[in-house]
Amino acid sequence: MEIEKLTERINFLYKKSKEEGLTKEELEEQQSLRKIYIERVKTNLRSQLNGIERKGSN
Repeated sequence: MEIEKLTERINFLYKKSKEEGLTKEELEEQQSLRKIYIERVKTNLRSQLNGIERKGSN
């Protein structure tokens, strides 16, 4: 699932939880999607940080 679709679904479930509540299945889906999102953010951050080269200290 691409990040935009993932974010869209997370936001939808959040709004639904505030308006009418979620079923057990939706709660599990929400938790799973949040974990996937966090892992992707961490992976992207690590990738960006690994691409940074240190300059010599002068």
